[in-house]
Parts: sequence; C-alpha cells; structure tokens
Amino acid sequence: MKKYSSKRSIQILAHLLQQYGIADIVISPGSRNAPLAIHFSEVDSFNCYSIVDERSAAFVAMGMAKSEKKPAAITCTSGSAVVNYYPAVTEAFYQNVPLLILTADRPTDFVDIFDGQTIRQKDVFHQHSYGDFQLLEDSKENAEDINFDTIKKAIEHCFEKQGPVHINIPLEEPLYELVSELPTFPTVEKTIKHKEYEIPSNLIAEWHTSQRIMLLVGTRDYSPELENQLTQLVKNHSVVVLSEANSNLHHEKFFKHIDRYIFNFTEEDYKTYAPDLLITIGQNVVSKKVKQFLRSARPKQHWHLDEVWQPDTYFSLTEKIEVKPEVFFSKLLKFINLEPRPYFNLWDVLRDKKDAKHEQFLNTIDFSDFYFFNKASQTIPENYNIHFSNSSGIRYAQLFDFGKRKMYCNRGTSGIDGSTSTAMGFAIKNENPTLLITGDLSFFYDINGLWNQYIPPFVRIMIFNNGEGNIFKIIPGPGNANPNTLDEFIATKHRKNAESLAKHFGFSYIRVEDELTLDRVLENFFKPDAQPKILEVNTHGKNSADVLKSYFEFMK
Repeated sequence: MKKYSSKRSIQILAHLLQQYGIADIVISPGSRNAPLAIHFSEVDSFNCYSIVDERSAAFVAMGMAKSEKKPAAITCTSGSAVVNYYPAVTEAFYQNVPLLILTADRPTDFVDIFDGQTIRQKDVFHQHSYGDFQLLEDSKENAEDINFDTIKKAIEHCFEKQGPVHINIPLEEPLYELVSELPTFPTVEKTIKHKEYEIPSNLIAEWHTSQRIMLLVGTRDYSPELENQLTQLVKNHSVVVLSEANSNLHHEKFFKHIDRYIFNFTEEDYKTYAPDLLITIGQNVVSKKVKQFLRSARPKQHWHLDEVWQPDTYFSLTEKIEVKPEVFFSKLLKFINLEPRPYFNLWDVLRDKKDAKHEQFLNTIDFSDFYFFNKASQTIPENYNIHFSNSSGIRYAQLFDFGKRKMYCNRGTSGIDGSTSTAMGFAIKNENPTLLITGDLSFFYDINGLWNQYIPPFVRIMIFNNGEGNIFKIIPGPGNANPNTLDEFIATKHRKNAESLAKHFGFSYIRVEDELTLDRVLENFFKPDAQPKILEVNTHGKNSADVLKSYFEFMK
C-alpha cells in the first residue's frame, strides 16, 4: 500500500509538478525534507534519484534538464544543505537551464533563534534565480489556496525564463504523518506566456547597408533549425559565421576554430578583419581573443539575440533583440538579399592559411595534452555526447574538429566544479552514450559526481592528467610568480591518479603514459562493457603548456 505525506503543501506541489510534466526529481537525504522524499517516491509519474551530496545533486539535475530540455527538480533538507546548491544554481542561471529548487525549511518563527539546521533560507538564491517563492505552513489561514497559486506561478516562471526558480517550504512538525489516499485537486489552466515578434524595418535596412557582417555564436544547444538558417546565410558568402566547439553548429563554411585564426592578431589585424555589423547568438564564448578583437574593433552595429540575456560583452551593443534566434532569422530571411560579400573571402583566405599550418604542426608533436586531444577528436564514435571540463579541456577542444558530435561545457560561470556531476546527470537521461573529457583538477574536485548509483554502463570518462592546473602555465600572468608559489598554490602540483577511485565507484580503469599505448587502447575503450570506463592519460612531465605555446608561435 502506498503512503503519502499528509502535508497539504506537499500534496499540492506534487499535483502541480504532474500537471506541468516535471518528472525528474533529485533528492538529497534529510529529515526536514522527508515529507517530500516520501511523497514524491510514491507517485508513479515521478522519476526520483537519491544523490547524497547536495552540491553534486544540483549539478546532476542540471545535466538532466539539459538532456531533457525541460525543468528538473531538486529537494534537500534545511540549513547548510541549501547553500550547497549554490554553485549549480549560478551555473544554471547564466546558462538558462530550468531548475526547480525545492528547499525544506523550519517554520518561519524558528529562524535566527539558534534552532538546529536553520538559516535565512527565504530568498537565499535571490541574486541568481529567476524567481523566489515562499510557501505558507499548512496551519496558516488560507494556506491551501495561497500555496496553490504560489506554486503554479513558480513553475510557470521556471518554464518561461528557462532558469532556476526557488520555492522555500517551511514545514511544521510532525513530519512523518502519512495517508494512503490523496484528495482530488483541480486540473490546472496553464498560462505560460509566449512572446510574439515582428522584425523592425530599421534592422532590415541596417543589414542591407552593411558590407561586413559577422555572426558570432557562443555556448548553445544543438538546433537543426538555426543551423539550417545560418547555412542559408553563408551559402552565397553573404556573412562570416564564427562558432566554437560548444556552439553545436556544423557547416564547412562556418569558421569554427576561432583561436586558430585570430590568436596572433595585431592591432592592424583588428582593423582589417573587423565587422561593421556584429550579430551575437547564444551565451558565453570561450575565446578570450575574440573578445579582445571585437572590443577593439568596436563594430558600428551590434545586435544580440537571446530571450533572456542582453549583455554588452563587446562594448558596442546597439540592439537588444529579446527573441529566440530561430524566430528572428525566420523573419529576417524573408526580407533580405543574400548577396556575396568580399568580407567572407577575406576570412576564407585566412582560414586556408591557418588550417594548413595546423596540419603541419600535427606532424611534429610528441605525447602531450595536445597529442591526446588530436587523437581523441579522431577516435570518438559519432553517437557520443561530449562534455568538457573547464579550463584547459574546453580550450583545447576549440582547436580540433570533433565532427557533428553534440558538445557541452559549463560555461555559465566557467568554473571547474560540477563538470563530472553535470555529465553524469546528462548521461542518465540520454539514449546516446556520454563521454566526459576532463582535466585532473576538475575531476578530483568533483569526485562525488561518481557517487551515483544511476550511471549507465555506456558512460566513458577521459582524464588528461598533467599533474597540475596546467592552464596556469598557459595563460599569461601566473608565470611571473615565484616558481615554488606557482607550483604549490596556483597550479597546485600533485601526483594523484584515479585508479583507486575508479575501483571504489565501480568503473573499469585504464592508464596510458605514451602515444603507442594510447593509440592501441582507444578503439577498445568505446566498445560496450558491463561497467562504465575511465581512461586516464598521464602526461606528467611532458611540458604540455610548452607544446601549446609552441603551437600558437608556429601559427603566426
């Protein structure tokens, strides 16, 4: 016999989650949220997952939401458990990933009287959420009607904004009173708002008068509609489309290795290759160089296309176009002439030159992080979703061609935390296999991402272990520090490996330390197995930072 929570607020919450089709709920253990855990786990339409570490749990849910492209819910007990969600909440906020945060709380009268596990939870995520809502205790007057309206508004806000929304739920004791039957609640009339858009005539005029049009696409999920629209724009060489690995766009006329082309740009190059109309799509771009280039270039017109974010990243924003790019281009393509522009040819000549030098350099490299990324890009099966960690991982990925594989990285805040957990959450909900390519520090930082009983056997993890935060040997600045300080406190040198962790969490494990072994094991690594697998590529002492620096020196 099923047993449900007797708490009316929990019953209403579950009913409304069902009405809006929110099925995935990641639960972290605790007593104050026990009514939610008990109730949700008894409702057949919910998929409940138990993840102990709240920081990991929130990233796992974020990965689920990215995979399913709809909200996932997380719930935890009161107190410090709540703020352990914060890293994932900020990431979801800047990536616009819909997370519904359900935090159990002590009754409102218990805050700041030194009651156990009680902090100021109301509005705790205010700076990085799209909505903050507080329910009433069941004993309060009109609690049922008010809570029904509050929860409905919160869920619809999560759908509309496609980002994190917080519902704080004060619960009075007793917490474990249960019932075997549920009341009947009314069917919900959904009122989710959808934006209408008509393109202004001045934008069409600006398009036609611009001779150097550049589209820069940042982090975004794969969209066949957008890919097709941008393909129409480039087929006659009308525009230049710059994209990155995690832009998830594929066409031979897109320029998808930005740093390969512009890393050594001079001030004179900035002027030569500058656009007069810049259109930016998606969110954070990985390339710091393209930011420097466009901030220096100061295009006359800059349009940004996004439903939520309108950042002036390049200090030249002239049009905030609050609409999905697919909607915008469906309108624009009806009115514009797709005429060839010499601007495309200018960039195409640059690309041919740099791509040829890239291929020349590949013939010179020895075993290193660079060698590993080149080999991986040629070997990964096409049906894999690839998640990259920050910081070196996603930067290396920009330099190589991974084909049409779907690629992801937590570039909302660009932190190393949560990469493993996000990839595991994504893998749980996706029919295609998932590969995480991660640096050693990011992997060890998020070890609890493997403390997860739901990881499917077709998950693969590649760790490129250079024994430190090698990014600090690559970027300018840290090298000015005393070598001992750099190694201990910034690059944080270490001699750890993942072998024991792999065994502990039920992964099969392979370590390679040279190119011949890497070439030999890669093919078998992706073959089906009863366990998920970790491949650790040990590049300790291989001067990977120097190899990358020599690459950019060679590309001049």
